[in-house]
Amino acid sequence: MRTCVGCRGTGPRAQLVRLVAAAPHPPGASRVVVDQGRCLPGRGAWLHQEERCLGLAERRRAVIRALRLPGPADLAGVHEWFARGT
Repeated sequence: MRTCVGCRGTGPRAQLVRLVAAAPHPPGASRVVVDQGRCLPGRGAWLHQEERCLGLAERRRAVIRALRLPGPADLAGVHEWFARGT
């Protein structure tokens, strides 16, 4: 069981999405991406596959804390992934 950083609920790995920090693309900001295969290296943050959980996590800055990022994070790719519904 993993804990969703958005709603703080738990669920099996198969029902959650793993987020990881990619290499910084603008200096000072980290890019967060969806780890579809759940095998990318580094710390991960888990979310339910619901936009509500993403909104909660973003509002609480939970993804930044869970990934231990030093500053702001670019979640544009994560928002696109959720918008596609995959």
